[in-house]
Amino acid sequence: MTLVRIAALTGATALTLTLAAVQPAVGATRSIPGTACPAFPADSVWHADIRSLPVNARSAQWMSHMSPTRRLHPDFGPSYGAQPVPYGIPVTVVAGTHAKVGVHFDYASESDRGPYPLGSDTKIEGGSTADGDRHAVIVDKTTCRLYETFATRKSGTSWYAGSGATWNLKSDALRPRGWTSADAAGLPILPGLLRYDEVAAGTVDHAIRFTTDKTDRRYLWPARHQAGSVTDPAYPPMGARFRLKAGYSLAGKRADTQAVLRAMKTYGLILADNGSPWFFQGTSDTHWPSALLDQLKAIPASAFEAVDESRLMVNADSGQARKP
Repeated sequence: MTLVRIAALTGATALTLTLAAVQPAVGATRSIPGTACPAFPADSVWHADIRSLPVNARSAQWMSHMSPTRRLHPDFGPSYGAQPVPYGIPVTVVAGTHAKVGVHFDYASESDRGPYPLGSDTKIEGGSTADGDRHAVIVDKTTCRLYETFATRKSGTSWYAGSGATWNLKSDALRPRGWTSADAAGLPILPGLLRYDEVAAGTVDHAIRFTTDKTDRRYLWPARHQAGSVTDPAYPPMGARFRLKAGYSLAGKRADTQAVLRAMKTYGLILADNGSPWFFQGTSDTHWPSALLDQLKAIPASAFEAVDESRLMVNADSGQARKP
């Protein structure tokens, strides 16, 4: 346990707080706020400790095509009026009694038919009038079922989306091979989002979803789908996993920044979609402190390396991970 001392001056009185920066409890999972549901089982690949995994043989090649001189960019936080809600992907929690509707999908052959618990209470990425990815992430707290849609929109009384997928949050089952989801990699979005509650508590127990701009036309377990623009193994595929190098110093960082960086060392980042290089995702939340985001923006991409997580796979059609 690392003790972080923070001095705050109020008037003429100096107050010193001692915060415990707790190492993530590997193998344990935090419930999704407002529910008793896990973000997938404790043995899920999302919760797998990757610190001892070997560096991927393609690591240097992949990094060279991922703008390695850039710095990390937390794709969440205050929008400063640029949109009606904070940046990030919101999570809507509903009860099992919530009404469900049919959805018209652009990619119906690779989408779960539903119905989905969409309604006037559904939070959509960027707001209901946004032009972006418009992800909707919904958790049924009664059944612990996850519903996710991409390009979510309503016209009249009907709901539409580019694609959609559902998961049992208590199961390690993956989507059919070759199927997309609300994410290009065919993975769930929810388990890869940083949440304010876990960062504030000092324990992030999962890998984090991130993007890059150009990917290979293939995918690695646990991904199920590719959306590449090149056929070249020197470029990273969907599902590639990266970790913050063990030697990267956390000294001088805020306690909440250290919580995120420890997770990046322990659980890493999973390449889940095409987008700006080294953008990583969190929930849309008014509580994200700007000072945390500023420190995360200073982390160089060059401090990361790709790992070979093939030894974690128990079954190619399951997200269960064996201990390394």
